Amino acid sequence: MWELRLGDELDDYCVKCRRLTNHLTVSLVEGKAAKVRCRSCYADHDYRNEIAPPSKKELAKQKELFNAVLAGVAPADPEPAPEEAESEKLKTKKKNG
Repeated sequence: MWELRLGDELDDYCVKCRRLTNHLTVSLVEGKAAKVRCRSCYADHDYRNEIAPPSKKELAKQKELFNAVLAGVAPADPEPAPEEAESEKLKTKKKNG
């Protein structure tokens, strides 16, 4: 297995070009690429492991599914904060006492 070095070429998704292009390694962390520079537009960005961000349609589907799941979950009664619980106890003692 070969070791990645500064200046080595690799493919990655460029956020500025919005496509998979050749990149140069700009910085390394623990032997893995951390920052890369696009050879087409010369923009620096974090290494994305050749993964394009999800499209707006995919994000809309995820949001719709998330909202459907939330709608099916019954809301739980929140427990009062400790300060509120103590103040409620004091109120009931004053009324009863």
